[in-house]
Amino acid sequence: MSTRVFKGRVVVKGRVTAEALVSKGGFNTLASYQHSLMFGDRSGKCSDQNNVDLYKRPMAGKALCMPQTIGSTTGGLVLYCASAMSRQPACLLFAKEIDSLAAAGAILADVWTDNSMPTVDGLGEEFLSYVQTGDRITVDEDGTVTVER
Repeated sequence: MSTRVFKGRVVVKGRVTAEALVSKGGFNTLASYQHSLMFGDRSGKCSDQNNVDLYKRPMAGKALCMPQTIGSTTGGLVLYCASAMSRQPACLLFAKEIDSLAAAGAILADVWTDNSMPTVDGLGEEFLSYVQTGDRITVDEDGTVTVER
């Protein structure tokens, strides 16, 4: 078994272990969650056909790894709604700095729902180059992210 450790900035504190789901391109929050939130898909399958890494893959309960979010100003609200409907990823892990909309959604979900979604940003390009879908991810409260394969 191979293990690598990365350190980022804590946006939403928490500890979780989950399977990695990796997007090498930007994550369009609205396009990715649109079908799940509108039509009741509890697994949170990604509906963004432009994201070849995630399309049709369940996102609920996964360690969602990405460079950054892209798309409309509804992104934060979509993350909050996914959490309110128990369809959120186990955690959000950003190679780059989180944008204000995604940060707002993660923070509001933490404050206003009973569903934790630890969020860490600034993990670096090396993190995104290393992590693969299916790896085991552990997030600690101090922003330490351990990747096991």
